[in-house]
Amino acid sequence: MKKYKLEIIVFLSGAIGMGLELIAARVLSPYVGSSNVVWTSIIGIILASMSLGYWIGGKRADKNASLDKLSEILLMAAMSTSIIPILETLIVKQFAGLISNLIIAAIICAILVFSIPSFILAMVSPFAVKIKSKEDNEIGSLSGRISSLSTIGSIVGTFLMGFVLIPHIGVSNINIGVTILLVIMSVIARENKDKKYAYSVLSLVCIMLICIIIGKWIFKINNPDILLDTDSQYSRIWVKQIKGENATYKTLQVDTGIESYIDSTTGEMGAKYLRYYDLFEYFNKDAKSTLLIGGAAYTYPIHYLQKYKDKTIDVIEIDDKMTQIAIEQFGLNTNEPRLKIYSQDGRSYLNYSKNKYDTILIDAFKGVNAPFELTTYEALSNAKNMLNENGIVLTNIIASLEGKDSKFIEYEYSTYKAVFDDVKIFMVRNLEKIERQNLILVGIKGKPETDTNKYEEYKTYLEMQVTDFQTNKGVVTDDFAPIGN
Repeated sequence: MKKYKLEIIVFLSGAIGMGLELIAARVLSPYVGSSNVVWTSIIGIILASMSLGYWIGGKRADKNASLDKLSEILLMAAMSTSIIPILETLIVKQFAGLISNLIIAAIICAILVFSIPSFILAMVSPFAVKIKSKEDNEIGSLSGRISSLSTIGSIVGTFLMGFVLIPHIGVSNINIGVTILLVIMSVIARENKDKKYAYSVLSLVCIMLICIIIGKWIFKINNPDILLDTDSQYSRIWVKQIKGENATYKTLQVDTGIESYIDSTTGEMGAKYLRYYDLFEYFNKDAKSTLLIGGAAYTYPIHYLQKYKDKTIDVIEIDDKMTQIAIEQFGLNTNEPRLKIYSQDGRSYLNYSKNKYDTILIDAFKGVNAPFELTTYEALSNAKNMLNENGIVLTNIIASLEGKDSKFIEYEYSTYKAVFDDVKIFMVRNLEKIERQNLILVGIKGKPETDTNKYEEYKTYLEMQVTDFQTNKGVVTDDFAPIGN
């Protein structure tokens, strides 16, 4: 191991450096989201920091490269990762609330929290090349080998972090593990391990532990409403207890948006737009089977099963952790025989499933951050083919009817008109047309018979229909999707 300790350090530094990108995305997501804008900011800032680190590291290595200096660099990297929990609360949360421009907020937060550890870790490779060059004169081959090891480490780190560590142990524990690993790497690199060095390392380790503890304490103090902070393979998820004007709600938050919430006392679903999904029984009195794409906390399926004793519902939820949270926190009963859950991607299910439904509900969009593959002509054509004759598709979209936030609904309305025989739009709240809100887009196949006996029950919803909506936008396709992530 001693012979290859530089190679091991380079490999692990590459793994940690790339892992920081995934950690950054999870740390920032509750405050600025996880859209393309945020990912672009994170990747750009980390790459810029690494470029500067390679350059400065190379200059410093030419002047004084040694294993002891490399050990100091690794110790500084450990210090910089140990304060990430503190920076999340004191910097990310504050700046995200102060800066309205998402791009600027994401860039500043990425710089303040992740540029320094990325910069320091990038210095490892040029130091390793310089140290190794003292015993290996083939600089080109040596440089290529070190770069290759760093890149392989980055690949392993990406897969290990994304597929195993984040969904199973969470970002908070990973950050602690990374800090400990960097300290161990620093000790391994060090040649002169005298008492002074030992005392220095112990002192710094104590400081790091204090930083980690303080970070967790500050987070808890600043977020007393968070009941659960966990990571899945797809998202960072918060379950929160929030007091409203007339009730206390338990909410499920992914990124910056609340995906589901219930009245903590009664267990009833709180989101008003979900009640519009019940319109399926008005538009098609014979509807018996329903497909819901996007389960989240399963508040609508729970409501559906309680209200309709003679109907069945299948739920597509790609994230198993969401289903687990729905069971543990929101009262989902998976033993109900009228409920089937499919843990897969919604578009994949539309493409390949042979099942047929009377109603399809799409609730997989997070504001304008929609998975574009569910918005296209091809996806909706598959949905229409999956419907029985006289079937209905209802989709929740957050947009304005007019103005700068209307692009999503305009493109989707055009696409629905190209696919379905009849299309309707309902406002969930009576707001000005330039204000963003939940809009229910309804696509109808054939000419189903409405249940006039249900009119009084749904009168207030039906009166919210938008009858004068117009758009000149084109149809969204798999090749042309100007909306979504």
